[in-house]
Amino acid sequence: MLVSINPDNPQQRLVDQVVSVLKNDGVIIYPTDTVYGLGCDIFSKKAIERICQIKNIDRKKPMTFICSSDRQIQECTQGIPNNIFKIIRKYLPGPYTFIFSASKIVPKRMLPKRKTVGCRWPDHPIALKLVETLGNPILSTSLKTIDDKLYEDPLDIYDQYIKRVDLVVDGGIIFPENSTIVDFTQSPPVVNRHGKGEINWLDDVFI
Repeated sequence: MLVSINPDNPQQRLVDQVVSVLKNDGVIIYPTDTVYGLGCDIFSKKAIERICQIKNIDRKKPMTFICSSDRQIQECTQGIPNNIFKIIRKYLPGPYTFIFSASKIVPKRMLPKRKTVGCRWPDHPIALKLVETLGNPILSTSLKTIDDKLYEDPLDIYDQYIKRVDLVVDGGIIFPENSTIVDFTQSPPVVNRHGKGEINWLDDVFI
């Protein structure tokens, strides 16, 4: 199924349609402020297993999910000092994946041995509206073409993945770039990947 949603002003009735799929253990493809990615409800064991199979993901590696507020990030993580959170909050929503220690609310099947999780709060109306309507975070993992490039056109994604997922959200063509990943479980924090998003502000985190 292909559902076209306005990327600037998402129609609630269409968002509700997508969320209905998520609530029924569905796997979707949807846009963020960095890439089009695979997603599902983080509390759906069945859907998470499907995504791992689709992408051949090692279940021991940390997974990332989309949040829609600083409250959700705080609920799903633990041990974030207030001074650090005040600084990173200035850059959210934005194109970052922040790794923190996971709280007990995060399903164990999503956690590696280190019990860490990647949190994203993207600056994209569709992604945020989906999470807000669902009421909890959505799993997020990027999609790449056979020649290891990120997808720009959702119609190309639809052609490639429609037999493997339940729904593709068409939020228009994007100019994809991976998020910047920062591991805050280490001191000082470590940039695991420099993608979209500046990192010079990290110099101020522990001042």
